[in-house]
Amino acid sequence: MTYRELYDYGEGELKKAGIAEASLDARLLLEYICHTDRNTLLVHGDSERSPLEEEFYKVTIAKRSEHIPLQHITGEQEFMGLSFRVNEHTLIPRQDTEILVEEAMRYLSDGMRILDLCTGTGCILLSLLKYSNECEGVGVDISAGALSVARENARRLGLTAELLHGDLFEPLEGRSFDMIVSNPPYIASGVIPTLMPEVREHEPLEALDGREDGLYFYREIIRRAPLYMSMGAMLFLEIGCDQAEAVCALLRERGFDKIEVIKDYAGLNRVVSAGFLESPARNY
Repeated sequence: MTYRELYDYGEGELKKAGIAEASLDARLLLEYICHTDRNTLLVHGDSERSPLEEEFYKVTIAKRSEHIPLQHITGEQEFMGLSFRVNEHTLIPRQDTEILVEEAMRYLSDGMRILDLCTGTGCILLSLLKYSNECEGVGVDISAGALSVARENARRLGLTAELLHGDLFEPLEGRSFDMIVSNPPYIASGVIPTLMPEVREHEPLEALDGREDGLYFYREIIRRAPLYMSMGAMLFLEIGCDQAEAVCALLRERGFDKIEVIKDYAGLNRVVSAGFLESPARNY
């Protein structure tokens, strides 16, 4: 089969399976299998492909037709211009989360100590370390599988980060940080069954489930964060687009100020940042 014929086959199969971005995914999988780029379809669409490439492409199309995420098939996802390993133990990095990194970078200075809670692939922490100098990074996750992926990502990027197994602040007694970042689970438990199958069936539930109202981890992080914040430290949280008011109220109740809500590229509330004008309140 030619390159174009393979693409047409993949696109057709994915459309029949109800894949939302069938055309894009068919092309990306073809490029993955054939080690080509986006121009190949236009310029070399009539080139014959090997039987092995044809066989492997049809296998990947069959997997994608079962709503296995594209990134779980290729094993990678780009984030902040960097390539991150992903698998079934990690949440797939999303473009919306780049808003959190970009906002944190506005406050990031060389030599800072950064804490990333619910680190997953490590994409937030490792991006901040990659684009700064001499910062120290600590990532915490309750999933040993996710931490294994994060360690592999750190190795591939040539970065040093301390990646700890535990529940939020559990392994950090007596330590303080200049910046705390987190993309915690924030989907209400009752909403999870309504998510697209790629998410609800293939991404880890513990990275999605924010308990009954989706706010459990915000309450825990906001309640305990001041105990681990140095003078002038900042907290950055990714939020669901309808959670800004509730999260800001939790921050004000805990004594945070300098509270700001940042929108994503679609104009939806996506990140909340906060700090203290005076020393952090530590009486909780």
